[in-house]
Amino acid sequence: MVLSPRMPELRALEIFLAAAHSPSLSAAATELGLSQQAVSSRIAALEAQTGVPVLARTRSGSTLTPAGAALAEWADRLLAVAAEVDAGLASLRQDRHDRLRVSASLTVAEHLLPRWLVSFRLAQRSTEQAAEVTLTATNSQQVLAQIRDGDADLGFVEGPSVPRGVRSRVIGRDELVLVVRPDHPWVRRRRDVTAAELHATPLIVREAGSGTRDALDAALRSAPGVAGDPPPPVLSLSTTSAVRAAVLEGAGPAVLSALAVGDDLLSGRLRRIPVAGVDLRRTLRAVWTGAAAPPAGAARDLLAHIAALR
Repeated sequence: MVLSPRMPELRALEIFLAAAHSPSLSAAATELGLSQQAVSSRIAALEAQTGVPVLARTRSGSTLTPAGAALAEWADRLLAVAAEVDAGLASLRQDRHDRLRVSASLTVAEHLLPRWLVSFRLAQRSTEQAAEVTLTATNSQQVLAQIRDGDADLGFVEGPSVPRGVRSRVIGRDELVLVVRPDHPWVRRRRDVTAAELHATPLIVREAGSGTRDALDAALRSAPGVAGDPPPPVLSLSTTSAVRAAVLEGAGPAVLSALAVGDDLLSGRLRRIPVAGVDLRRTLRAVWTGAAAPPAGAARDLLAHIAALR
């Protein structure tokens, strides 16, 4: 429905209604904190816009015309609904400050968000504005689905790109690394594994839709000398922890986030194998829908806090 240009604004109706319920324009002006001239001018403008006389002006004062009495009744109902909408929007805005639903890929959820959220919580407590944050850890594809469906206010993904209609901001960088058990033959070789060799090797991988798997696939597709489809994976597992455990059990090599295997590499439980001819660096992104700026409230505050920590 498109309203005609003769429909007055809510503020004009508020001023008219104050005049309709007051004994005089002077009393209405006092109630509104305006001058009598300003009230009179706004009502005159309302009459000009609507084409309907609403006040009959005499030397002894102003009274409602029959049309003015009808408009006052309608304005009462309209402004009551407007006040309800205004209160509802205020509640939604407050809810955005009080509650934040976060959905994050497993790498971000397990290795970055705990530190970010604890620090964010402490910072908010110092300002007495702590928001309740709920976190869902899943793969990047599901994060994007939850963002698009409105089931999360803010998401974090690790894939090589985001679909059209989803806004994003880089919040960190990561690198994928090829890891094997210390007794794997690749540990003893003197030259790097090539991109073509990695592409042709059955790996332990994350499930389809994982940002880690998508990033690896995209990197290998763009690497020189790589052609054809890769062989079926040794295992396809739904968590980084499961992939890491399978490598430790000797099931085969895997490509995982350096964040996920840092302790294993330091302890020697796993070995990193250099890979030549492929760029395994990737960006980590915050995602949301709507305006170009992140959603106002706790979501925007969290992203600003993360940026300050970098």
